[in-house]
Parts: sequence; structure tokens; C-alpha cells
Amino acid sequence: MLPLAALPLLWALRAHAYSFSITNTPQQCQNLTLSITGSGGTPPYTALVLPYGASPLPNNTEVRRIQDETFDGTSASFLLAYPSNSQFVVVVSDATGFGTGGTSTAAQVQTGSSDSSCYGTTQVAPVLPFSTVPANQLVQCSPIRIWWTASEAQGTPQFYGIIPGGESFHIPEPALTTVTAEGTGFNWSVPVRAGTTVILTGGDNRGIGVSGSITQNVQEGISGTDNSCLNATSPSSTPGTPAGGMYPTGSNGAGASKTGSQTGSASATNTSAAAGGGSKSKTNIGAIVGGVIGGITALIVAGLLLLFFARRRRFHEKKGRRNTAHTVDLLHGDGDGEEHDMAEARGELPQFYQPEPFLVPDPTIAESSDGRRQSTQTSSGDALLGAHAHQSSVSTSTRKTPAGPSAMRPVNIIQHEDGGEEGDGDGEETIELPPAYTHIKKGTGSRANVAASEADVGH
Repeated sequence: MLPLAALPLLWALRAHAYSFSITNTPQQCQNLTLSITGSGGTPPYTALVLPYGASPLPNNTEVRRIQDETFDGTSASFLLAYPSNSQFVVVVSDATGFGTGGTSTAAQVQTGSSDSSCYGTTQVAPVLPFSTVPANQLVQCSPIRIWWTASEAQGTPQFYGIIPGGESFHIPEPALTTVTAEGTGFNWSVPVRAGTTVILTGGDNRGIGVSGSITQNVQEGISGTDNSCLNATSPSSTPGTPAGGMYPTGSNGAGASKTGSQTGSASATNTSAAAGGGSKSKTNIGAIVGGVIGGITALIVAGLLLLFFARRRRFHEKKGRRNTAHTVDLLHGDGDGEEHDMAEARGELPQFYQPEPFLVPDPTIAESSDGRRQSTQTSSGDALLGAHAHQSSVSTSTRKTPAGPSAMRPVNIIQHEDGGEEGDGDGEETIELPPAYTHIKKGTGSRANVAASEADVGH
């Protein structure tokens, strides 16, 4: 009994008992030549040429059509109506089934031909378009619904799965159902491993390809990988050299047919093309919307983070400035700043005034023989106000004098005393009255006159 690991190889050998090769360089509006290789094929043969990838024309205008070419011999040559630098995939079938001759990888149309008469300049569309639910999404072992408009079909449509560089297969159709807003169709569980590129196409009595095509990558399920639908005969990429032989896969003949598995690009490309109606390019709306929303969300989050850190930095800067601010001493001048800072450095409290000692003035009066002190000089108004003026200057000064307090001006002091011992009661009695200042004109007097009057009254 053969091991299970050998079953896929046996399936590949059985499915590809014969193959084909592209024998010339694909060029715009030039013939493409195919040759059947090996034995086991049953004529008639069919070569199905499908657009692959985006259109190279301006504004992504899709002018490529799916070409369904039939021939009986072991070779065929037909016009390739594809523009330069575009890509295509070839599937060869015979009378026994679809894709029995193998599937090529994506070949590229080379430059060198200036003939562009084989294709138009406007967008083409399929004559029997179809859709899938969910749209633009193939999930491994998950069901999708393939549906179309029944009035547009001629006969019962058939649908096919094509894996570039791998196996192509017919999609079985269970009983057809009609769903509101979804037309006529059927459910199909995708028996293809995640990461594989699959081209879906369909046709009716008018031939394969009139439904256009949709190219997508099979994805894994959100809740995990489901392998329940996979087995040894599940369609996959061919483990070996793909069909088609050697042919260019890049510009100017660069590259050749690839070996190994073909997984396709990271993003799905939806292309609808029809043999009678041309092709139609669609945009993967879900991927674009998701990317835009994700990008906007990332920008908003980044902006909020930058704003948060900026506000936090400004807050700490303001707090630091408040903590390091100096006490403002309104009683000191600019010249005291250095001494004031030194006092703060020593931990002393700020001084809002400078104490000065009281200096006893020099004696300016003489004593009489009877012990009474008499004034030897009449003080002027300015002299009387000298001490007061100096005291005021000390208390209101905002600057300290390094040399100490200024010298005291001489001041004459008049002191009134009693008249001595009280005499006999019969003697004259002296009554001292304070000055009335009646001889001073209102508003014109001076402090000197006031002092003189006081002196006269004293005597």
C-alpha cells in the first residue's frame, strides 16, 4: 500500500500526463504559439488565456479580454491581444476535463511591437458578470456564495478555479438557489490552502471566460486555521516545474517559468474579463477602507501622544520656574542684590530695614550759675527740623550706605523750666501762656517765626 505522502504526486502525474509549452516570445498584438508535449491528451485542446495583475495602461484602463482558443493538433498559434508589460496566465485543457494540461505562471508580454490595433482604449466588461459573498474574500475551508443574474446567462453557468503555476479545477455546483438581492447561485467551501493565489472565472454556452475573472489570495480564518476540507487531492500549487515551459516573466525577457509553489502577492487583485465583452478592473474596497481607517487612527493616536507629552513638559517647566523663583525685596535697590543673594545662601531671613544706633549729639547748651540751663543760640526752623529730617531719611531710604549713618547736625535745644521755688504769696505771680500766634499771617508764616515766638514766650 502506498503511503499517503505519495498521493499528491500521483495525482499530479495523472492530471498532467501531457503538458504544453510556450515556444515564442509573447509580444503585443503578435501571435502566441503553444505546443503540446507528452502523451495522453485527448483532442480537442483548449487554451484559456486570462489577464493577470494590473493593467499597464494609463488610469489602469483594462482592455484585456479572456481568450478561449480551441485547436485539434499538437500546436496552436493565435493573436495575443494584450498590451506590452501586461501579464497573463495560460490554462490548457482537453476533452477529458478542465486544466488537464496544466497551468502556467504569470508570463509577461514583452516590448518590441508597436502594433496596438488588437485592443481598444476603453474599459471592457464581462457579458455575464458574477459576484461572491462575502465580497473579495476567500477563506480556507469557509463557504462563499457565487451568484449571477439568471437573465444574463445562456444555459447553466459553470465556474472554475485557476492556481497560477499549479492546478486548475472545475468548481462543483450543488442545487442552485435564488436569494433576494443576490440573484441565482450556489455555496462553495474553498478547498484551497491559505496563502495560495486563486483566479475565479466562469462561462456558459458561449464559452469559458464570458463571466470575467476575480483574482484573490486564500486567507486563514479569524478563529484559526480550518483544515477539515483539505485532503490529498485538494487543489494546490504544483510541486515542480509549472506548465508552459520556459517563457519570460519579466520585462525584456527577464526571468522564466518558476518552480515550486506559487503563492501570489500579498494583496488580492480583482479582474473581470470576458471573451465576448472584455475585462473589468475592480478595487479591493475592504482592504483600502481598512488601510485608510488604520492609518487615520494611527495618526490620531500619535497626535494625542505628542500633545500629552508637550503639555506635560510645559507643566513641569512652569513648576520648576515657580520653585526656583527668588523672593522679591521691594525695600532694597538693585545694588543690594548681591548681598541679598549671599544672605539667602547663608539661610538668613531677608532684612527689610537696616537698624542704625542712636548717636548722642555733642553738648550745645551751657548751664547758668544758678543751675538753670539756658539756650545759647536760637535755633532756626531748619535746625529744629534737622533731626527729624535725618530720621525720616533713615526710615524711608531704600539703599544702605556702606560707610554707616551720616553725621548728626548740631541742634540747639530750648528747655523751659519752672521759676524756681514758689515765693511769698504777696509777690508777683507769673503765669506763662502758650503762644497765640496771632501776629502770624495765615498761610505766610514760617517755622522760624514759630520757633522765635516760642523762645520769646519762654523768656
